[in-house]
Amino acid sequence: MAVHPPKHERLDLATNTNVDPKGIARTIAEHRLEPFGLYIARPTPGRSQFHYLESWLLPSLGLKITDFWFNPGHERDQTFYLDVVTIDVDRDVWRTTDLYLDLVLRTGHGVEVLDTDELLAATVAGHLTQQQARAALDTAFAAVDALASHEYDLTRWLATTDIHLTWHRHP
Repeated sequence: MAVHPPKHERLDLATNTNVDPKGIARTIAEHRLEPFGLYIARPTPGRSQFHYLESWLLPSLGLKITDFWFNPGHERDQTFYLDVVTIDVDRDVWRTTDLYLDLVLRTGHGVEVLDTDELLAATVAGHLTQQQARAALDTAFAAVDALASHEYDLTRWLATTDIHLTWHRHP
């Protein structure tokens, strides 16, 4: 397996810019700061699979939660996509480091953990320390456990932590 270093993303609220892991700057259409995190929404030009995304960055949980607006023919069986990340905040700049693990949530049905092979390979290759890998696993396990305990309902789980997310497409 080809191993890549962790992906980094930067969100600059002063300039409404989202610099993706490939270094491409995209304009943020909307952002909102809450005590528990940051919401962003933006179009995704050049993507054939989806045309828009909404994300919440939740530092206390180590998660970036995204709703992809898929184009016809590219729909996926998922409600939300959760990236296990570290989040660093410096005034108006939020930086994420992707820790390889992802969770696909199907509200009311289940959650699937993806990319454990990437996490392990990246750790062996020295892209992550054992402590970072352990933290990523702990974050993923805690999210899976919390979602399962709340019938795979993100809103119900997060309400127990005083986190109330708002979305354009989800009540």
